[in-house]
Amino acid sequence: MALKETIDAGIKQAMLAKDKVRLTALRSIKSQILVAETAEGASANGLSADQELKLLNKAAKQRRDSAATYKEQFRSDLEETELAELAIIEEFLPQQLTESELVEKLVGIIQRTGAKGPSDLGKVMGVAARELSGQADGKRISEVVSLLAFVVGVVGGLSLLSAAIPVVRSYLGELFG
Repeated sequence: MALKETIDAGIKQAMLAKDKVRLTALRSIKSQILVAETAEGASANGLSADQELKLLNKAAKQRRDSAATYKEQFRSDLEETELAELAIIEEFLPQQLTESELVEKLVGIIQRTGAKGPSDLGKVMGVAARELSGQADGKRISEVVSLLAFVVGVVGGLSLLSAAIPVVRSYLGELFG
């Protein structure tokens, strides 16, 4: 079943259950789908799976950013609403990588691309963005790639990168935990 039909079915269930938060989140997604489908230059066949994934990631990012803003402004009521909507949106996204899995995959990408330090950041990011699309937020990927590129530059190459992974994981636990 396509995302649009799944969302429509979810809206009906949320209406019957009188689940206002779920209903709001699903209507928001449906609205974004309709806007994307009717945009100039859109395909007559509807959205591709990749376009749907990008749309969901964008909606999730908006909720994360809003929740962070509300948290900074001590508006816990609005923060909770945004986080609840985020959880609903994430139901439709592929499973996100854990920090350990993300580091392992990025180390593999760094080794395959032969990156030697921060100057090769763009090359690594291009491959990482393609391969990890939908599995991790672009901001997370960028932060971890930057950290790993710095580590590669500091420790003197790829051969020592494996030894630095526990330190990187520890830092990421503090950063994202």
